[in-house]
Amino acid sequence: MDEPIRSPETGISRRKLLLATSATGISAFAGCSADSIPPNSESETGNSGTPEPTTVAAHSSPDLEKWVDEVPRSGVAEPTGTKDGHPYYEIEMREVEQQLHSDLPATTVLGYDGQFPGPTIEAERGEPIYVRWQNDLPDEHLLPVDTTVHEEMIPYDIDGIRTVTHLHGGNVEAASDGHAQAWFTRDFAETGPKFEQKDYYYVNDQPPATLWYHDHAIGITRLNVYAGLAGFYLLRDDHERELGLPASEYEIPLVLQDRSINEDGALFYPSAVSGDRGGDDSYPEPSIVPEFYGDIPVVNGKAWPRLSVEPRPYRFRLLNGSNSRYYTLELREYDESASETGDDGPSFVQIGNDGGLLANPVEIDGRLELGAGQRADIVVDFSDYAGETLLLHNDAPSLYRGSQEHSEETKPLSEIMLVDVENSDPVEDAGEIPDELTDVPELPVDAADQHRHLTLVPSSDEYGRMKHLLGNQDQPLGYALDDPVTEKPELGTTEIWSIANNTAMSHPMHLHLVHFQVVGREPMSDYDPEADGIDPNALESPEPYELGWNDVVTVDPAEVVHVIAHFGEYEGLFNDQTGEYMWHCHMIEHEDYDMMRPFEVLPNTADETSDDTDE
Repeated sequence: MDEPIRSPETGISRRKLLLATSATGISAFAGCSADSIPPNSESETGNSGTPEPTTVAAHSSPDLEKWVDEVPRSGVAEPTGTKDGHPYYEIEMREVEQQLHSDLPATTVLGYDGQFPGPTIEAERGEPIYVRWQNDLPDEHLLPVDTTVHEEMIPYDIDGIRTVTHLHGGNVEAASDGHAQAWFTRDFAETGPKFEQKDYYYVNDQPPATLWYHDHAIGITRLNVYAGLAGFYLLRDDHERELGLPASEYEIPLVLQDRSINEDGALFYPSAVSGDRGGDDSYPEPSIVPEFYGDIPVVNGKAWPRLSVEPRPYRFRLLNGSNSRYYTLELREYDESASETGDDGPSFVQIGNDGGLLANPVEIDGRLELGAGQRADIVVDFSDYAGETLLLHNDAPSLYRGSQEHSEETKPLSEIMLVDVENSDPVEDAGEIPDELTDVPELPVDAADQHRHLTLVPSSDEYGRMKHLLGNQDQPLGYALDDPVTEKPELGTTEIWSIANNTAMSHPMHLHLVHFQVVGREPMSDYDPEADGIDPNALESPEPYELGWNDVVTVDPAEVVHVIAHFGEYEGLFNDQTGEYMWHCHMIEHEDYDMMRPFEVLPNTADETSDDTDE
């Protein structure tokens, strides 16, 4: 690799300057503030008579020794047979015991095939597979369930834990997408109104990429994913293999999550809202919380882990699998005996994001930002760090607003993982990253058939609890999840979605089915929601690592992000699908309540008219 594209320093990017110029307006979108709402009772008395914390603010995990356990690598799922000539998988969801740290008792988790995270599915582009996601979970959830969430849509009185698996990033048929209302209980005894079939069909007709699968059941996604229901799905092809990127043991998927744990090893998840997030004694018990931030980093299912590497290049497939937390990451030199960080470590060279390879590698100057649900495919060369210890360091505050100065820290989590570089001679001829990785055809804005103006807005429920909604030009203050579908793109059309953030925090916005391209950003003060079409030259350009195919994009407070998507096959990429899908914030507490809406891809009326004329 001669000279990769360089991303701007995160501390001085125009995106951060936009936030600074809009800062005066952020407080107007806060919905409720810690200063204006009295704190609630943040503990309750347990069977022992000792007060037990019920909120994130009141709870502290045990003081575990750091860097004890090695980062595990998930096993690879194997097909159990074939169906219609294609590989057929049966992956069972069940409650299991798994040790998250050597000094802790085993933790009860929910796992795909009995492991957390679940087994990695390795698929080949152009070769479809079938998966039966088998629910063998117990009747009662191990975490507190708030039955006031979508109580008019959810039968909380039935036995069993509701689940449905979404292939995140999958360009798949609607019946296999994992619609929030397509849930089912153990052995399919009860099913949701959108349930269609037991066996999911993944056509794998899209660019090779780091996808992942996770639970998506309405009202309890946050609990099911937190309990462990998530795993990697890696789509590969011959072109990617021919690039000579680090492979086999030098390619490591890493899912970054945060958890809180009790002294007995059990997962802690809050049953009440902290006072600093608007908590009130009048709220239901248990109550959904606005966001969740844990105080223990968990990588591939291990708390405070360390990773051993050789002095050579590695490929890391990073996934932010946390419920709400943002990460801004870099590697730092680390003195383990003094627990002190030193100089910058090796840089990240990003080669891919949500939807697959970038056109060209991007060397990240500074930190790599990852919102919940986002992936980054990176190469790190440890050749110059033989014998060194490095720290994967995060400096994103928990209540993230796009920059340090505008964010608020409630549960810091700066140390994520230790990296031990073997003290040996660097590997010679380990390969270089090609200057060109793949062709990413541009979606031109002047070819857009429709321009949609969408809003992210603060709201509250009948108890006064904070929640967020999604709206549009007709109803900017937002819709409920079960309101009629308002976004109905036609198959084969291209649309611009302009997403305006009227809230006081950053949101990682995710579209099912399609991958989009980021056109640019602008402050809300410059935005005209009545305009039809946009001028990319008038916008802040996307970051270099956003130039590929994305399915999650961060929208900061008082900011508008413009994305463009094609609904269907485009220049030989992706495939045609119609039906109902979802778009939502990927902070899962927001997704559960109520920052999620359906959209429906309709058959193309022009094609139907042409067919009628031919007849």
